[in-house]
Amino acid sequence: MATFTDLGVPEALSAVLSQQGIESAFPIQEKTLPDSLAGRDVLGRGRTGSGKTVAFALPLVARLAGLSGGGARAARRANRPTGLVLAPTRELATQIDRAIAPLAEAAGLTTTVIFGGVSQKNQERALAKGADIVIACPGRLEDLLKQNILTLDDIRVTVIDEADHMADMGFLPVVTRILKRTPQGRQRLLFSATLDGGVDKLVKQFLSNPVKHSVDAPQATVSTMDHHVLVVDADEKQELIEALASGTGRRVMFTRTKHRAKKMARKLTQIGIPAVDLHGNLSQNARDRNLAQFSAGDVRVLVATDVAARGVHVDEVELVVHIDPPTEHKSYLHRSGRTARAGASGSVVTVATKEERREVTQLMKAAGVTADFDAVTIGSPVVADLVGERAEKVAYVPQPVQVQGPGGSRGGQSRTRSGAGRGRGGQGRSEQPRSASRDQRPESGTRGGSRPGNGSAPRSAAPARSAAPTRSAAPAYSTESAPDRATQAAARRRSRSPRRASSPQGTATR
Repeated sequence: MATFTDLGVPEALSAVLSQQGIESAFPIQEKTLPDSLAGRDVLGRGRTGSGKTVAFALPLVARLAGLSGGGARAARRANRPTGLVLAPTRELATQIDRAIAPLAEAAGLTTTVIFGGVSQKNQERALAKGADIVIACPGRLEDLLKQNILTLDDIRVTVIDEADHMADMGFLPVVTRILKRTPQGRQRLLFSATLDGGVDKLVKQFLSNPVKHSVDAPQATVSTMDHHVLVVDADEKQELIEALASGTGRRVMFTRTKHRAKKMARKLTQIGIPAVDLHGNLSQNARDRNLAQFSAGDVRVLVATDVAARGVHVDEVELVVHIDPPTEHKSYLHRSGRTARAGASGSVVTVATKEERREVTQLMKAAGVTADFDAVTIGSPVVADLVGERAEKVAYVPQPVQVQGPGGSRGGQSRTRSGAGRGRGGQGRSEQPRSASRDQRPESGTRGGSRPGNGSAPRSAAPARSAAPTRSAAPAYSTESAPDRATQAAARRRSRSPRRASSPQGTATR
């Protein structure tokens, strides 16, 4: 394999890769770099995990910094980036930024990431400071363009990553409008695992005499990845999933729905297998937090929907489990690509009921996968081999449940819950927090409560006829908001009819 310096990569950038332990170029990099560094438009296809990000990050940084191609360094101007990378999901955009940022820093360039689901204020500030390279999801980028917060008039290099996924998600009209706002005649690079659907239209309309490089067939060709289909009775499926999750190494488990991902992660955690979920219902903070826990090894199981099928790269994922078989072969390939990355080995398991066997057989054929079909029970040797060494169970500790204050989503009705669940006197069934996507602060013990998320200050003492105060996530018999006995006695002395005076609202029931 060729070294990066042999391929014309500037020494400053090669040194960054060397510090990361990357000494030799992967095939997709070896084929595309001579053309992309020379300034030509490139159309590159390679399977997930083949090194496409580095393949476009190097020429992007080198050309903007004036380190290759004989061009001058791009001037930095507020709200006028010179490099643009389009990615279909926020996870992929964030991962691309992690790959580009060290190279950009070594070349004296800056990067920023733009995606929806979060406030745009920080993104506006980064653009105003003069970000050289913008890594963006199409939807939020178009919003900012419409608001005249930035312009693409100075773009020198545009990269479209995972173009086929853009097409699958319906982003091609937005991508087309964005590319029309970049200058004609500038370099454009398009990389993807597959080149089908509406991708050809983008190529014909926006790439000028592109050089095409393909290093992998659209079907699975990874020799270090083993594929297994475990056929199980429907009533034993959950037990099999729990067994597959119980190993010591990292594993990613895929479901079809967001609700099932959340429910499965909760179930695994409750039985002593720490797990986090990743799906579209989570806020960006929750996504980042869960991914960080998985990457750091604080939890070893990630239960996700197809939102994690691309753009989530965590080293040493030894097992991918399709809890629910995907509906089409491209999803299978991208899900499976979370393991056996960059030459590492890994296994992929599809859990299928007897009724799903025919459907899964057709799926494997379309994906070009040769898989072993095994009818199994929980004690089958093939299951033991896939699980490997089992990790010790971790005691489940229920977390305090946050509840909405007055005026919240439950029509203003406040509820008192303990960490163990709802019920009188703090007694009730155990349950997890209702949604990991709610980044709520613990409610104040101040009478009247504070409304999470609305920025208002805690209320002062409410009149006697006001609604019952919202309490913190403490046992229901807590008397934090009740006046003490001395206060009650003083109130009675001031009253003409102390025996008939109503007790202050919110006092504890004896």
